[in-house]
Amino acid sequence: MSKRHPVVAVTGSSGAGTSTVKRAFEHIFSREKITPAVVEGDSYHRFERMAMKEAMADALAKGENFSHFGPEANLFDKLEELFRTYGQTGGGKKRYYLHSTEEAAEHNSRLGTKLDPGQFTPWEEIPTKTDVLFYEGLHGGVVGDGYDVAACADLLVGVVPITNLEWIQKIHRDNAERGYSAEAIVDTILRRMPDYINHICPQFSRTDINFQRVPTVDTSNPFICRNIPTPDESFVIIHFRKGAREKWGIDFGDLLNMINDSFMSSPTSIVVNGGKMGFAMELILTPIIHRLIEDKHKLS
Repeated sequence: MSKRHPVVAVTGSSGAGTSTVKRAFEHIFSREKITPAVVEGDSYHRFERMAMKEAMADALAKGENFSHFGPEANLFDKLEELFRTYGQTGGGKKRYYLHSTEEAAEHNSRLGTKLDPGQFTPWEEIPTKTDVLFYEGLHGGVVGDGYDVAACADLLVGVVPITNLEWIQKIHRDNAERGYSAEAIVDTILRRMPDYINHICPQFSRTDINFQRVPTVDTSNPFICRNIPTPDESFVIIHFRKGAREKWGIDFGDLLNMINDSFMSSPTSIVVNGGKMGFAMELILTPIIHRLIEDKHKLS
């Protein structure tokens, strides 16, 4: 854990809604004039798209478990190295995974390369004089044999919708954006389940704060739901790990006064209307980021 060069990580599985938290942080960084070094979790996968398909087919033929959630498909040691190096020096190396033709065109123009979607850009140095490293992806709090990414983060935020809602969001996204059939998406969910249990879920016991969206409409069969529950059809449970409230100076009374219709559901959790999720995030996270930056300046 660093103070001179703070590391902030948002972790959550595919379809979990980490982009909502990412937008909240973007608003905070822009409003507070903070310059982040942004790192995308996909850039620390081990394989490019075609190589991943080949590795997956090979594992399937051997009856082995293999998915983007597990260590075999990721560079957890390199991710830990980045967090640690940035914390110590404010530098490090990152790259980009090219999801689309638009991203490929953008980075090819910038780098003078001829890369296609599904490939990685070359490793490059993080720009100098950034204020904070901001990671968003699957594995910001992963721990295992030979790596401890969670220990290198100054602030670790989890985004954890209940499982049925997570599946609904994934089914709709993969169908609309990637053209996958419902059957193929269900196969992916089942194939990933062992790695989800062993490598994704445990992270949320290490996070400082978890945001969990719980729908208030029937999602008992996520595989036939035609619509994703809207924010206003949901509650968000905001849970603070033991000691996190004291560590960050979180005052539940102030939050309850500022967020209409919010309430405490346990000594470590408050509940807000889903439509207030972004607002609640900014209320909670802005003073935490301020404190990290103030500590950084004191040590500089």
